[in-house]
Amino acid sequence: MRAPTTLAICLIFSLALVACSGIETRPSDSTEFSAGNYRYYSWRSEPMVNTINSTDPIYRVDPVFRQEMDAALRAKGYVLSPERAQFSVDYIYGEGLRMGETSRNASNLSTHPGVIANRNMDQASVDNAYALGGVKETANIGIQLNDVSRNEEVWRVIITKIIDDVNSTDTSKIQGNLQRAIKQGLKELPEAS
Repeated sequence: MRAPTTLAICLIFSLALVACSGIETRPSDSTEFSAGNYRYYSWRSEPMVNTINSTDPIYRVDPVFRQEMDAALRAKGYVLSPERAQFSVDYIYGEGLRMGETSRNASNLSTHPGVIANRNMDQASVDNAYALGGVKETANIGIQLNDVSRNEEVWRVIITKIIDDVNSTDTSKIQGNLQRAIKQGLKELPEAS
């Protein structure tokens, strides 16, 4: 009797963690991609090389993204073969800003609810309003799969993640974030035929 309860608690906890991951994906319809019966792919562009010692984050993201994308496509049964490629993989990386949410209980004088005993909300609601109310920096990746013979897009997904630590240069953290983002982003992509 205790095992099903423990299993249910673990399942609810893991679903809550996934829901709080901060990753949002917007995939396109995969019907056209499925109809192509693709198996082999190549990269549309060459890997980026930092020849001027730039601190631009794209130079840290590019090799990790390519590694994680190759692993995710391999897990779905696709084969990296530039000679036999039926579709190509391309991506765009960009940082952005997202406005925070305003509390429903905020007034026109203040965007955050105040605390007045027996009149307004509890302190937890005020803390949540502050946490969710500011401008958030995001990392955005657009993945595009193109039919090689027609040179046309056949599938795409836009992945957005709120950046927790803007100044982080930890490659293992970037790898973990990209791994989760790509896995979630490619959920709608069908398995290789």
